[in-house]
Amino acid sequence: MIISRTPFRISFFGGGTDYPAWFRENGGAVLSTAIDKYCYISCRYLPQFFEHKYRIVYSKIENIKVIQDIEHPAVRAVLTWLKCDKGLEIHHDGDLPARSGLGSSSSFTVGLINAIMALSGKYISSAELADCAIHIEQNILKENVGSQDQIAVAYGGFNRVEFKTDGTYDVTSIILPPERKQMLESHLMLFFTGLSRLSSDVEKTKINNYKNREVELRKMAEMVNEAMDILNGPDRYMLEFGKLLDEGWRYKKSLSDMVSMPVIDQIYDAALKVGAIGGKILGAGGGGFLLLFAPPENQARVKEQLKDLIHVPIRFENSGSKIVLYQPSGLV
Repeated sequence: MIISRTPFRISFFGGGTDYPAWFRENGGAVLSTAIDKYCYISCRYLPQFFEHKYRIVYSKIENIKVIQDIEHPAVRAVLTWLKCDKGLEIHHDGDLPARSGLGSSSSFTVGLINAIMALSGKYISSAELADCAIHIEQNILKENVGSQDQIAVAYGGFNRVEFKTDGTYDVTSIILPPERKQMLESHLMLFFTGLSRLSSDVEKTKINNYKNREVELRKMAEMVNEAMDILNGPDRYMLEFGKLLDEGWRYKKSLSDMVSMPVIDQIYDAALKVGAIGGKILGAGGGGFLLLFAPPENQARVKEQLKDLIHVPIRFENSGSKIVLYQPSGLV
């Protein structure tokens, strides 16, 4: 039995510039962090006496004889790409719901690759994990996804990622004094809107609109460096981080009519009225989790104002995708 644990992530700035259609011509940059909420994938070789060869357990259960008949697209793609000819049982569990803007799809893909490679006795680095997941999602599944999620959850930590026109990227860890990092964490609030969506559908509308939004996308990439200046400045500048999130959210909404909707705008405006400084819908938009930046002294009012939503306390996470149980013989 192998169990991988892969974090979810929140993206602060630069989302949208991590799409190959954009950064291969213009370059791109994002600022994001992994958080202490996880996707767990357990994997073991399936004994031969079962009628089925593959058993996949997630929101549904699939008992399948051949890989091509697996309905879960990421599982089918990964098993095909890795040429998994031995019978497998795969279970998925997550701390937070899928399709919610926290990079859950990439956490699943990264975690599955990590688990299967470990089961076969192979170590795979964070860079290889990210690259493999990007290849699976973009080239095999042909999904409308960027490249930041796979990197964020494979590496873990609080990072600046720069995307280059030649298709490569650099990951730079953000080093902050512990008290400064804690100050940033203490200003962040995460709420589940209860709305889920297929991010690929939203992202497709953004990609189709890239040529008309070059000014906005360049500004969103520049915000990564602006955010770094704020984080490295005096404590009194911390509120500027929230104001920059608000500015970035307004640019993000301009990329597609599907990024927001009236109910999301109402929730966001209600939070600002009681003390939040800024925020954004995470991921593609259209629902999922709302990230808010609010001074600690205002957060009780924000929670009361948004009492119909689920508040999820979070902390930054540093380890990235890892194997938390390694018993390849299947014996406990």
